Amino acid sequence: MNYIIKIKPHHFIDIITSFYADRVILKPHYYYHNVHSISKTILENRNTLLEIDLGVDDICKPCIHNINGVCDDMLDISNRPKVPPLKREWNLILDTRWCERLKIDQGTIISVLEFCMLLEEGANNLLEIYKENKREYTIEREIHLKKGLKKYLTSSVIYNYGN
Repeated sequence: MNYIIKIKPHHFIDIITSFYADRVILKPHYYYHNVHSISKTILENRNTLLEIDLGVDDICKPCIHNINGVCDDMLDISNRPKVPPLKREWNLILDTRWCERLKIDQGTIISVLEFCMLLEEGANNLLEIYKENKREYTIEREIHLKKGLKKYLTSSVIYNYGN
């Protein structure tokens, strides 16, 4: 991909968080979203440009839940009743909080590396971002985010693409 990737802040952060694992396997998801190929691009080029998008981003575009530019996916909120059941509403809440935390806006263009530098400072106290989630889960998420970020910035992420 040699173009600017439109991405929701939480999608980028989820990708970086996934890099905490000893080995990352990037393969297509049954929703047909584009996480695997965007992750590969991020792993291969830290200078890739990102455009902050709070709507349907390049990950969402091919997803089976993207219906005419609107996500129709529903969340299981049984263990977090304060989260809205529509995924698009929950995503917007998270992305708005991340934008405020990282001081970025819709349309901001930033390199992958620059986003990671913002995350190094902004990855603390995720309980403020994910306050509706269980505390233990959010603490674990923060640990994984920090570990994934460190592994990414030190080029120690091992991945397989598509297998």
